[in-house]
Amino acid sequence: MAVGQLNRPIFDVISDAAQNLTNLMRAESRLARAEVAENIGRAGAGIGMMAFGAILAIPALVVLLEAAVVALMASGVSAAVAALIVGGVALVIGLVLLIVGMRRVRAASLVPDRTIHQLQRDATVATQEARHDLHRAA
Repeated sequence: MAVGQLNRPIFDVISDAAQNLTNLMRAESRLARAEVAENIGRAGAGIGMMAFGAILAIPALVVLLEAAVVALMASGVSAAVAALIVGGVALVIGLVLLIVGMRRVRAASLVPDRTIHQLQRDATVATQEARHDLHRAA
């Protein structure tokens, strides 16, 4: 709005506010789509890295677990008890890692938080501007 147009008809003020709000919503929609795409891309890359890491780690883990069983057997523990100890510890660690990983790849991490926050600020500013314009027009 130009500075010299303080005595505009209320219809023009409302029309301009509606047009500005439409433009703002379009821009915010583009921002939200970009942010969601960025978050999905980051989550997809994270999932891919987790899968590739798991594929590489599985053979190494099997060898290390077998070595732990052999070490326990060398210290006098029977083969069955050594296998149960090593398997139980590996299971607990695996479950903890699974739970932590699932929490990091939850749907809430894909929500466009920055865009939502910006929309809330824009709505507040638009409301304040509309009130201000109505008081000037009256």
